[in-house]
Amino acid sequence: MMRPREQLEQLERGTATIIPRDELLTKLAEGRPLRVKLGVDPTAPDIHLGHTVALTKLRQFQDLGHQAVLIIGDFTALVGDPSGRSATRPQLTREAVAAAAQTYQEQVFKILDRSRVEVRWNGEWLAPLRFEDVIRLGARSTVARMLERDDFAGRYRDGAPIGIHEFLYPLMQAYDSVEIRADVELGGTDQTFNILLGRQLQKDSGQPQQVAVILPLLEGTDGTAKMSKSLGNYIGVAEPPAEIFGKVMSISDELMLRYYELLTHENLAALRAALTSGQLHPMEAKKRLGALLVERFHGAAAAAAARQGFEQRFQQHQLDAGALDEIAAAPADGRIWLPGLLHAAKLVKSNSDARRLIKQRAVRIDGETVESEDYACAGPRELVLEVGKRRAIRVRVT
Repeated sequence: MMRPREQLEQLERGTATIIPRDELLTKLAEGRPLRVKLGVDPTAPDIHLGHTVALTKLRQFQDLGHQAVLIIGDFTALVGDPSGRSATRPQLTREAVAAAAQTYQEQVFKILDRSRVEVRWNGEWLAPLRFEDVIRLGARSTVARMLERDDFAGRYRDGAPIGIHEFLYPLMQAYDSVEIRADVELGGTDQTFNILLGRQLQKDSGQPQQVAVILPLLEGTDGTAKMSKSLGNYIGVAEPPAEIFGKVMSISDELMLRYYELLTHENLAALRAALTSGQLHPMEAKKRLGALLVERFHGAAAAAAARQGFEQRFQQHQLDAGALDEIAAAPADGRIWLPGLLHAAKLVKSNSDARRLIKQRAVRIDGETVESEDYACAGPRELVLEVGKRRAIRVRVT
């Protein structure tokens, strides 16, 4: 392993704070692989770059020789994390959680080294708890302590409902740390309270206390609000390569450096120096970032194709003519069902995604916006399909 202070120097990059920093150095000096915990609640089928900040830090711990412990919150997801919420989350069904958990695992292993991850489901230890156990767990904290949290305090002040089950969530997350004997827990700034409660429960249980590695929340493509699907400012891990690359190219130069810091292991000081001296143009740096992210999620070939496609379309004013050479023959009545065509051309993830985009007037054929799912197309011809501002392809209908 790298020497403790050298490890700490690397691990501090991109963190908001480490609590307590000296304890992490002491643990690193023990010369053993630390158990580094990251919990994820599968509340939606896809993850975005904001979720990958902690995953990237966990991978850094892995690369330094430590043991990653990924906790899939199949039980905590049934409650819903109240952190940063101004209202109670809708409760999910077990079926919805299980379906989301499957795609979560597929996506997180685009970042983590699967062979060096201990995957645990917190339903293993939370589901068997008796009601007496839950009462004893609840006795580990107080209402006054819970109301120290800004989100709970704000809702209480505004008269917004707070469910009793929401008070249990931080205790459940903290109990996870006791169960797996975590040395370190990773989380965003909105998770600070929960992670420090884990330290308290470990102390009460006679265990060494975990160190809290607190990470910033990633801004969305607008550069202001936290990345969020509901705000539409996100870049999804499962999005098509051209979409990921195009969204990266749309961010500001300042935000680009933020993404480099939190999502990559690139030498940030060298990058800043090259940009300041003019040795590296911001456009080229942004292309490099887009390619790095596409390669992480889709592979090197997809990254090269996404970059080439962007340059052809936006810098050379061309379209990618080779991505799809031929589409199935139009039906006898001379009409094409566009959702199926867009899906076949890999411009959308699903037929339902295509329908939504058509309703939003985000689909064009030969430069004209289409508003119907059925498109009149009599006889063989060539079409230019466009979705949004960044996805376009030339196809032949035979």
